[in-house]
Amino acid sequence: MKTWFTPLAAAFALALLPLAAMAPAQAAEGDVGITGKIMQIEVQTPDGAVVIKRNQDLEATIQGEYALTSRKCPPFCIQPMTAAPGVTTIGELELLDILQEGKIKVVDSRTIDWHLKGTIPGAVNVPYTEMAMRLNEFGCTKGAEKWDCAKAEPVALFCNGPWCGQSPMAIKAMIREGYPADKISYYRGGMQSWLMLGLTTVEGGF
Repeated sequence: MKTWFTPLAAAFALALLPLAAMAPAQAAEGDVGITGKIMQIEVQTPDGAVVIKRNQDLEATIQGEYALTSRKCPPFCIQPMTAAPGVTTIGELELLDILQEGKIKVVDSRTIDWHLKGTIPGAVNVPYTEMAMRLNEFGCTKGAEKWDCAKAEPVALFCNGPWCGQSPMAIKAMIREGYPADKISYYRGGMQSWLMLGLTTVEGGF
């Protein structure tokens, strides 16, 4: 019996190899970190704590609108690395540090229709079309003729990605109204890069 079973079992195992190769490449939980030392971070939001981590599915891809490679330009043109002189451009790790520390406001400067589809946890929505009228939300006070931004808070703005002009326009409007450029950070990668890296999103709210 032992002599008969061993070759049969071996043949059966060999037959299953192609099927195993076709199985989805699902990572073990904890295999896809943010960095080699950081698996996830926790961010405080108005709706409670949210854990930000990367998608653990090794075959996950970007879906929907963010899978597009080409959009009509204008308005969807490639943006410069620096939104305006004096503004600091940041990446995902810098933004994650900002979110975790909770001391700097992260601003989703997209229009509300984009924001409602999904946003970065902890971000507040101030559409670029309203930015010049809402600087009081970031420490400025409205004078008789212009804004006084002597006590302006540090902020970090983002929109849909390197092809999106909404946050650069918001930043330019802020500076035009007197906001200090050195108090502004620009996450150029925006939602495109955030989703490409499989990072957690939440539903946007009013």
